[in-house]
Amino acid sequence: MTTPIELLLDTLDEAFDHKSWHGTNLRGSVRGLSARDAAWRPRAGRHNVWETVVHAAYWKYVARRRLLGEKRGSFPLKGSNWFERPASKTDLQAQWESDVALLVATHRSLRDAVARLTPGDLDRPAGNVSAPALVRGIAAHDLYHAGQIQLLKRLR
Repeated sequence: MTTPIELLLDTLDEAFDHKSWHGTNLRGSVRGLSARDAAWRPRAGRHNVWETVVHAAYWKYVARRRLLGEKRGSFPLKGSNWFERPASKTDLQAQWESDVALLVATHRSLRDAVARLTPGDLDRPAGNVSAPALVRGIAAHDLYHAGQIQLLKRLR
């Protein structure tokens, strides 16, 4: 029988990088993209794929921090929520690969935090929602942005 924590882990995994029935997940949506393609904007003032990737990494960090009751301040980039990308005009591919690695690392860190939860932890708040609601929400966030990225790739 699957435990509630195992179910939460499965939900996170399927939304991020495991095979699932719904199609492309977040990690799959950016696999193979070049920095140039990730930096393309549908028009001025709109977010690109790259910014969406860093945004998703940031919210995985926030979710982990809320689950563990940690204070703010340990996200590797200065700022919050949306980060302008690319950060500079030089070495775009290295910047892109670094930001994708940040997404993967923050996902792993969040997944590790969920795996360490106890059944009793599922009843306590994690920010303004329950721990399970937060984890389900971050999985939904991944899938929402995976869909946006797929659309941006088609528009490109």
